[in-house]
Formats: sequence, C-alpha cells, structure tokens
Amino acid sequence: MNKFLLAVHVLAAIVAVGPVTVAASMFPPSARKALAEPKDAQALSTVRVLHRICRVYATVGVAVPVFGFATAKNMGVLGDTWLIVSIALTALAAVVLAALVLPRQTALMEGMEVGAEEGVGESVGEGGEGTANPGASRVGRRATARLAMFTGLFNLLWATVTILMIVRPGSTTGA
Repeated sequence: MNKFLLAVHVLAAIVAVGPVTVAASMFPPSARKALAEPKDAQALSTVRVLHRICRVYATVGVAVPVFGFATAKNMGVLGDTWLIVSIALTALAAVVLAALVLPRQTALMEGMEVGAEEGVGESVGEGGEGTANPGASRVGRRATARLAMFTGLFNLLWATVTILMIVRPGSTTGA
C-alpha cells in the first residue's frame, strides 16, 4: 500500500504542481508582452490560458498533500522533522499561490481585458485598474515584476519541498 500511495503522491505532484510552476513562471513575461501590445489578441489569449492552467492545476494540486499525508501515516513518519518542515513549506507555498500569485494574475488579466475592450493602449495599475496616463506602462511592469517575484518564491518553496522529500534528512526509513 505504501508504494501505491507514494506513487500516486509523486504522480500528483508531477501532474499538478509541475504545470502550475511552469505556467506561473511564463505568466509575467507574457503579461508584459500583452501590456506592451494591447491590441495583440494572441498575447491576451496566451495570458488567459496560462492563468487558467494555474487556477485549474492549483485545485488539482490539493491531491498532493492528501496523498502525502496518507503515505506518511502508513510509513510512520508523520512526526519526522523533515516531513514537518516539508508540510510547513507546502502550506506556505499554497498561501503564496492563493494569496499572492493567483489574485495578481487575475488583476493583471482583467486590466488587460478592459484595455483591449476599450481599444486604447491602457495598462494595468495596482489592483488591476486601467490607467490612461503615460506612466501606466511602468506600473504594469512593476506589477508584473512583483508577480514574478512571488512566483519565484512559490517555485523556490516547491523546489525545497522536493529536495526534502528526496533527501529526507534524519530519516530512519532509508533514502
């Protein structure tokens, strides 16, 4: 049973978390392109698809800790330090994704869609409001840079969890 649960846990991580990390990383540069070229329907479409991938696979990603807990319980390692740290980092990664990455993606995307509908070269301000002033593109770049930073933090947390899951420092169950 341990092997089955571990296999499902690892597959869920690969299938669910992998696409989120890649799509979330691709979103900021794609958003910058869409902001720079507000009439480019392809650029806006790309941003929409990347955001949809992030939302859908973030939801599917709930299976990762569910099967992780089941695996850890069966292996008798729920109290191991490496696992507790991994759980805390996973929770932090989920908070970063849900509170910092996805809402900022939504705000940027909604602002781009408003600008595209109005047919003017509007850029996105903080929180997604369209602005028509000349400094708006700087605000859009700043918002995408901030989003890239939070996305990088999310990816770094997941990479750390992955390393902890492989190395399992102090584990008595073998590495």
